[in-house]
Amino acid sequence: MLAYDYPLLGAFWTMLFLFLWIAWIMLLFHVIVDIFRSDMSGFSKALWAIFVIIVPWLGVLIYLIANGDNMAGRRIDSAQQQQAEMDAYIRSAAGTGGTADELAKLAELKNSGLITADEFDREKTKLLA
Repeated sequence: MLAYDYPLLGAFWTMLFLFLWIAWIMLLFHVIVDIFRSDMSGFSKALWAIFVIIVPWLGVLIYLIANGDNMAGRRIDSAQQQQAEMDAYIRSAAGTGGTADELAKLAELKNSGLITADEFDREKTKLLA
């Protein structure tokens, strides 16, 4: 069959079915991963996994109905934990805030009386040099 013999509507249906098939595979993997990520007992996880593998359409549908809210909560918690870890890594890699932050800290020390005005001026010239 040549490309110009394939009707436009046939191409549309082929793309639609391909998209739905890929979406189904992704949903199936998300459910399987969530089964093992959840805080159920090992026996419950095994039963859910067997059910989803043997009868995938019905298993995924029932799992989403029974555990959909918990599944979303676990995904949100995981995303927030990853964001917090990334933020902590960025803060540690970036080091201090820079000269402006150091000057603010020195001014606070001077205002609280922990360092004198001469010490403040010396440290300020070191930072600005």
